Amino acid sequence: MTDTPARLLNLLSLLQTPREWPGSELAERLSVSPRTIRRDIDRLRDLGYPVEATMGAVGGYRLVAGTAMPPLLLDDEEAVAIAVGLRAGAGHAIEGVEEASVRALAKLEQVLPSRLRHRVSVLQNATIPLTRGDGATVTPATLTTLAGAVTAHERLRFGYRAGDGSETKRLVEPYRLVSTGRRWYLVAYDLGREDWRTFRVDRVSEPFATGARFAPRELPSGDAATYMARSMSRAHGEVDLDVSFAAPAEFVVARLPSHLVPVAEGPDRCRLRARVTDSVEWLALRLALMDIAFTVHGPEPLITYMRDLSARLESAVVGSRSAGAERVGTTDGAPDRA
Repeated sequence: MTDTPARLLNLLSLLQTPREWPGSELAERLSVSPRTIRRDIDRLRDLGYPVEATMGAVGGYRLVAGTAMPPLLLDDEEAVAIAVGLRAGAGHAIEGVEEASVRALAKLEQVLPSRLRHRVSVLQNATIPLTRGDGATVTPATLTTLAGAVTAHERLRFGYRAGDGSETKRLVEPYRLVSTGRRWYLVAYDLGREDWRTFRVDRVSEPFATGARFAPRELPSGDAATYMARSMSRAHGEVDLDVSFAAPAEFVVARLPSHLVPVAEGPDRCRLRARVTDSVEWLALRLALMDIAFTVHGPEPLITYMRDLSARLESAVVGSRSAGAERVGTTDGAPDRA
């Protein structure tokens, strides 16, 4: 193999396999001399790949962890697997990795060959994830389009559906994508309104980068997370949440978003007091899904909503009792499993 770049890529692909390669075996695989292998190893080291060499009859070369992340060489199957995993992480997987997943996915899909992008889409469309939250979903294609425009400082056009159902067309300078755990938001400067805006990404349709570059503006609050929090506070208003739980604090905290931390009031009780911007509807649903006995002390709108919700649920159960009894009853009192 006389093509040095191609040979280096093949050598790197072999070294990324988790094993130690004798120099003679690498030379045989690549049809070159052991001296050429040694020179190629030095070239990889110069490029930032930490290749370790061991001496002796059973010695060889292997790729080890370094101080920086060098470029990786992936085969088709690995690239598809990583893209699918990143799409899952971008949508609704582990709290705290959504934004990193989107950035990595945008970089990967930019260089994926069309045949592999098709395979990723086919696999994604053939699977249905068990999602959490209130059901607001975002397609990975939308997220990667927005992330790419943010990174490249390109103006974006898209359709937007407001909370009242009205549809508008927007031209913006995208600043950051922000994940709140339940939803994705785009923080951007709206050129039509001549002001900063936040957009729910699940309400964005047909986004595309115009190719027009812009110099990033400075946010009024200094960072996207703070601006997003203030924007949500203005939109929903703040409420003082006060809930006690019949469970240890460490048990409860594992079932709450990271910014909500209860205080222990005993070995089997804890209490959560926090100022939040969430709607009472979502708070009620979030508490109910925790599967823990709890008591709501405030705010009053949440107490009222949960009381009404409880009555509706009780009515639904009462209405189904007689029909349910007829379905399960048999002459000998045993459940009918036919």
